[in-house]
Amino acid sequence: MSSDQSVFCPGPMSRRSFLEAGYLALGGLGLSELLQQRALANAISGTNNSNDDTAVIFIWLLGGPSHMETYDMKPNAPSDYRGQLNPIATNAPGIEICELLPLHARVADKFSIIRSISHEDSQHARGSVRFLSGRKTQSVNPISEFPTVGPIVAKMREHRSVGVPNYVASSPRAYGGGSAYLGESAMPFVVGGNPGAPGYKVPNLSLSNGLKNRLDDRVGLLKAFDQMRKDTDLNGSMESLDDINQQALSLLTSEKARQAFDLTQESDATRDRYGRHKWGQRALLARRLVEAGTSFVTMYMNNPDVPGTQKNRIHANWDIHAINGDLYYDLGVRMPPFDRAVSALIEDIYARGLDKKVMLVVSGEFGRTPRITVQPGTKSKVMQPGRDHWPGAMSVLVSGGGAPMGQVIGSTTAKGEYAKDNKLDPNDLLATVYRFLGIDQNHEFLDRSGRPMPILPHGAPISELI
Repeated sequence: MSSDQSVFCPGPMSRRSFLEAGYLALGGLGLSELLQQRALANAISGTNNSNDDTAVIFIWLLGGPSHMETYDMKPNAPSDYRGQLNPIATNAPGIEICELLPLHARVADKFSIIRSISHEDSQHARGSVRFLSGRKTQSVNPISEFPTVGPIVAKMREHRSVGVPNYVASSPRAYGGGSAYLGESAMPFVVGGNPGAPGYKVPNLSLSNGLKNRLDDRVGLLKAFDQMRKDTDLNGSMESLDDINQQALSLLTSEKARQAFDLTQESDATRDRYGRHKWGQRALLARRLVEAGTSFVTMYMNNPDVPGTQKNRIHANWDIHAINGDLYYDLGVRMPPFDRAVSALIEDIYARGLDKKVMLVVSGEFGRTPRITVQPGTKSKVMQPGRDHWPGAMSVLVSGGGAPMGQVIGSTTAKGEYAKDNKLDPNDLLATVYRFLGIDQNHEFLDRSGRPMPILPHGAPISELI
């Protein structure tokens, strides 16, 4: 099992089963049935979104990256706080970031750093739910009792049919997050692994010859039904069902989707610029998807999978306690591919004129303790530095979205312990995302007990990002 898979619960029905093309097209809880449910929901809610062309890319850093070693350096703090790394200047006046992010430094005028977001939950699953749903939970069920931002966007935009999936992610669920009472239809189209690997295929779009024949039969059947409708249905009662089946087949056989997922369409120079590794190719795929019309993309950057590293000194994700890995060895391995992937994505968003259509958010569920701990590693058996969970301060990168860039929003105390100026909540970031997408944060869904639940219980868009 890969490190990306090890922390996720696939739920009672795996997404592979749910999205397997033959199952979708020809039986079970079919895509046609799913689209019928969506059409009914839209008829009830009257969904009509004038901002449907906007999109969000969420780069999720599971485990919680250290703000003190990324975007909020504290060079004047005591040594057991500031750590071993130094800040470097960027091309945006007054902004300094970690020396391990030199490519970020070249595009700092195209992103903003939020340094003053904090919340109150230091447990991974609960912290993820808190950050991604805007609600506190006592549950650690990976399915979540509250829907997170991706499923909410999928639900609010389920009326869209643009030839590519509306919601795509590199894993079915964030640890601690999911669709909750919105149901399985709000879950993502999953593209795991390394989409840039030689011979990589998206299983849901790579049909076997046998299945292609079955789909051809299905098309013929629909044509026959179409004629029957013309002959027998004078009131149009079959029209919506016919449209739904056509939508199902359109998604499964969409040339637009095949093109969007095919990274070989990109030049070697572009793929090299992103990095010929899982993180770089996922970032490139995210750009291709939103350019093609996908509304929300979540790409996880967990294990960098860099060959030749000392596995006992690195960790599967950003949760780098001293017992899990050597913080500075780990970051030396992790940060170069992260730097390359994210900076290339930011460059492309602007170079391709997507900066008003696309918002990029880079974050984990919380930050790390400002004070370094030194303990024996479980694997290495030697004393090594690390940082523990810390929701009292964290840093979030935002790019695009038609907002002013090259700015730092808020600040933390001298030792990086707590938000000091312009204190913000994850809900404020989510409110900013929903506003950009044209989604009313007060829109209500019914939870499992039938209670109306607004998308966000509180929160206001961040003024600096409007």
